[in-house]
Amino acid sequence: MDLPIEFFSEDIDFELNNPEQVSEWIADVIDHHGQELSGLTYIFCSDDYLHEINVEYLDHDTLTDIITFNNADFEGIIEGDIFISVDRVRDNATDHGTTFEDELHRVIIHGVLHLLGFKDKTKEQEALMRKEEDSSLSLRKF
Repeated sequence: MDLPIEFFSEDIDFELNNPEQVSEWIADVIDHHGQELSGLTYIFCSDDYLHEINVEYLDHDTLTDIITFNNADFEGIIEGDIFISVDRVRDNATDHGTTFEDELHRVIIHGVLHLLGFKDKTKEQEALMRKEEDSSLSLRKF
């Protein structure tokens, strides 16, 4: 299946394991929420690279693990660019006592959930986001 999902790395040497399976899983999550996948681009990068984007585009002078840009013109269509700091994911995996790959998948789907309309600014939103992340992770077939 040829899905409109691409994976790149910027300023680091990183390659995603199982990109086809990850793409199918992402598409399944989007389909599960009744929305249509138009196109996703994932850019894996360093803390420094993502920090620059955070400052320049969001005016946030902090480190983060993910920044999601929604490029969809219509509701119900999923299209966006998702930047992920591999450095942050690695540190967070250690901090949360999980594997790098599980934390990476959590962050990958976190960006998709934002595009699906989930937010994480309040404690209640954060709890729902975590529940949706867990539910989405349970749909992995690899």
